[in-house]
Amino acid sequence: MLRRFVVVATIFGALAVSAPAAEVFKEVLGSANAFLSSLNEEQRSATVLPFNSDERLNWHYVPKDRLGIPFQKLDEKQRELALSLLKTLLSQSGFDTVETIRSLEDVLKIVEGGKGPVRDHEMYYFTIFGTPSETGNWGVRYEGHHISLHWTSVEGKIVSSFPQFLGSNPGEVKDGPRKGTRPLGATEDLGRSLVKSLDEKQRDEGVLKCDVPADVITGASREAAIEENVGIPYTALNADQQGVLISLIQLLANIQRPELAEERLAKLREAGIDNIKFAWIGGTEKGEKHYYRIQGPTFVIEYDNTQNHANHIHVVWRDFNGDFGQDVLKRHYTAHADSAHPGEHKH
Repeated sequence: MLRRFVVVATIFGALAVSAPAAEVFKEVLGSANAFLSSLNEEQRSATVLPFNSDERLNWHYVPKDRLGIPFQKLDEKQRELALSLLKTLLSQSGFDTVETIRSLEDVLKIVEGGKGPVRDHEMYYFTIFGTPSETGNWGVRYEGHHISLHWTSVEGKIVSSFPQFLGSNPGEVKDGPRKGTRPLGATEDLGRSLVKSLDEKQRDEGVLKCDVPADVITGASREAAIEENVGIPYTALNADQQGVLISLIQLLANIQRPELAEERLAKLREAGIDNIKFAWIGGTEKGEKHYYRIQGPTFVIEYDNTQNHANHIHVVWRDFNGDFGQDVLKRHYTAHADSAHPGEHKH
């Protein structure tokens, strides 16, 4: 096992990048404009909002109507172009995970028998903020129940892919033709593997003695904040355990296309891998309510599995300063004082 995780650690130190940032941006820009060009005037009006709109910072992961255009209002060709845009922003495995999560709405519809919220795999929305171009600021949001993904472009570069929220209900499909489906199963398994590997001394630091949070603590806040930085530090883990922690971080980074994933990991390396901590709350056996957090100087990853008999997963990656590209935008607007500043919205 050690050998396998040494390989992962090496990759984490120097992930191969398949295309320079300029090429990535042009590919995404082309896909965004191809999708927008396929829309009629009414559809485009619903899809495109001003970049400085307050809505850009208004996100959630519950089933509800959203601003933007859902699959149900797109024809077959438009859907293909919308999904093509998503594929330019995600890795293949990330795209497959996101599509599996969307498909679970059909499972929920059967399980709940029409009771509770509307379950519809076509109620997932694409929203474009601003005008996609090689200059200026614009963004993409893809959102629906248990999916909230955001990308921000500033002056010809994708500067942020945060927040990144994914959920799975059920976490594991227990019956029927989809039995065994676990789109976020690895996030559960790796976290549990890590906490169960801790010795007694390590558990004193890594396992917190408090109630399991009912959801991720940062919720759908516009700015991520965690009051305490607690848990066992990376430096207090042995080589195998460090490999598991790195694997877990990389698993979630790799939802994004490789170039965007590498930018995340580079930021973590710059802030110091030794400064990352892991904290676990709750039971360590499958079916017991549990929560874990991975936190560094610049980011926090939260995982929660407490609802529906601990078979309902939420996992989010937040950047303390870079959600919605706010860190880059602040610098940009400082340099261009006559521009509107989206960070000035009151919330």
